[in-house]
Amino acid sequence: MKQCTHADALPHPEPDPQNETCPECLAQGTHPVQLRICLTCGHVACCDSSPGRHATGHHSESGHPVMRTFEPGETWRWCFVDHVLV
Repeated sequence: MKQCTHADALPHPEPDPQNETCPECLAQGTHPVQLRICLTCGHVACCDSSPGRHATGHHSESGHPVMRTFEPGETWRWCFVDHVLV
């Protein structure tokens, strides 16, 4: 079973309280389906079911490896590098 080699070493930043939605979706006038938060920098972005797929775009641009769900009641994390739930 493949494991993530990144999650344990990451900080756990909190998002800017003024930014509790995907800023890219907000700028484009679209609505995110679900939100993710980057565990490296705290950037909030939309999931791949959203039109912009901004969480994946954030990883592609930044190289930050792990995002966690930013949905109430959910706690899972995804490693883009190792392609596994953490």
